[in-house]
Amino acid sequence: MTAPPNPQSAMEHAFLLMLVVAVTLAFAWLAGPFAGAILWGVIAAILFAPLNAALLHRAPGRANLAAASTLLAVIAVAVIPAMLLGAALLSQAAAMVGNLQSGEIDFARSFASAEQHLPQAARNWLEDIGFGDFAMVRQRISQAIASSLQPLAGRALDIGQWALAFFLSLGVMLYLTFFLLRDGTQIISRIESCLPLPPDQRSLLTARFVEVVRATIKGSLIVAVLQGLTGGLAFWMLGIGGALLWGVAMGVFSLFPAIGTGFIWVPVAAWLLLTGDLWRGGALVLVGFFIVSSVDNLVRPILVGRDARMPDYVVLVATLGGFELMGFNGFVIGPVIAALFMAVWDIFRDARPAA
Repeated sequence: MTAPPNPQSAMEHAFLLMLVVAVTLAFAWLAGPFAGAILWGVIAAILFAPLNAALLHRAPGRANLAAASTLLAVIAVAVIPAMLLGAALLSQAAAMVGNLQSGEIDFARSFASAEQHLPQAARNWLEDIGFGDFAMVRQRISQAIASSLQPLAGRALDIGQWALAFFLSLGVMLYLTFFLLRDGTQIISRIESCLPLPPDQRSLLTARFVEVVRATIKGSLIVAVLQGLTGGLAFWMLGIGGALLWGVAMGVFSLFPAIGTGFIWVPVAAWLLLTGDLWRGGALVLVGFFIVSSVDNLVRPILVGRDARMPDYVVLVATLGGFELMGFNGFVIGPVIAALFMAVWDIFRDARPAA
């Protein structure tokens, strides 16, 4: 005969569960300011875990040395190139702003050149909406640029504070990455032991988590880098100004399926064709369609694989939702959450017949 449940024991268990939830939420709130640093530290540890394991295999018992060597690889492969890219991006953006202020980039002249190649109906439409006077257009653009740059003069303190916060977050990320590389196996084992699931489901869930995170991050970031690189090189070879800015923009928009890099190169190609630059416009269309846009279809299946790849509509919704809720970090968190959502439902589906 089964003994009746002990009310005191049930109450203690319920209280302990509430205490665990409350303390976990409090710790999450405390670590909130460094959520981005924690996220990228976890991502770096997952992506570079195979390298750390290989180094540890060559030097058994030297966990600190293996983790430190892997951390140096993270800095050399990811951190330093990202900082150099950011510096170059800021320099090119400042140069473009200077060209706009000096009039070297003259939108009115470009509009006039495009207007000569437009049909009469389109010209009449531009005049109806107030863009027929190109001198007025230039004046409006100059005023808009001047008004937008005025607040920057008094924001030196804010920029300094942002730089301090950035390097502080970078330090936290690298510090966390070291310990995740060194103690990652023990941390995963402790998390597994706390999950109220059968042992086989616990192991499957953690393995699936690492798999989908690694596949999603590799598929998204590497494809973004390749598409941004090919697009930027195409702009540079065609002599289009701001090639680095355009390349970074295409890399960012490549994270959005269905929209992709075409959001950048299609309008630029159309503008070149409208202004009579038929050779560069046609070349950009060919390169964008056959090279830049095809990188995703060629590379992503190799990096992600068929099992871990999600439908494009799921990726689109997850990416847009993540960006709306969490900003730039949402580009990564959104698809990862969607991948885990599908993985957990797959585990649940496979576990139902056994239950």
